[in-house]
This record gives sequence, C-alpha cells and structure tokens, in this order.
Amino acid sequence: MDDVFRALADASRRELLDRLRADNGQTLGQLCERLAMTRQAVSKHLGLLEEANLVATVKRGREKLHYLNPVPIHEIAERWIGKFESHRLRALSDMKKALETE
Repeated sequence: MDDVFRALADASRRELLDRLRADNGQTLGQLCERLAMTRQAVSKHLGLLEEANLVATVKRGREKLHYLNPVPIHEIAERWIGKFESHRLRALSDMKKALETE
C-alpha cells in the first residue's frame, strides 16, 4: 500500500492515471501529448506506476499499451479510508444533534 501512496503523491503521475481513466490503452507517445514533460520523464513516471501496480502494460506488435489498474486504489478506499467512515458518520450525527438543540 505504501508504493501506491508514493505513486499517487506526485501530480504528474496522477495526471497520467487521469489520462488512462479517460482513455485506457494508450502508448507512451499518446500519453506524452500535451504534457510539459520529456518522453523520458513520462516513461519514468509510468515505471513507478507499474511498480505500484497502478498501471499494467500489454505489448501489441511494436507498441506497448498502458492500462489503468484501479484495484490498488479500491483497496486503499476499502482498507484504509474505510476505517474513517464510522468516525465521519459519528461526527456528522453529533453535529446534527448539536444544531438541533440550539
């Protein structure tokens, strides 16, 4: 899970994930379009995303297609963020009761 958090900590990597979410299965060249980064930098970011299992690749002829893997993000939502759900609901309930008694 730490690898996923490290990968998501960078805005450029989040941008790449957003691009794959919008249009999955892109080549490195397609992902580089309209980015203020070198091809080498994009490739390095993709490598870190692959290491965190957030991106999977498939070779198609000479091309390498990149696909978003949302599973690690869902695991974070369920395992880590989900722990705070009961606290959030309790805080909302307490706030509602406080406002109703005023």
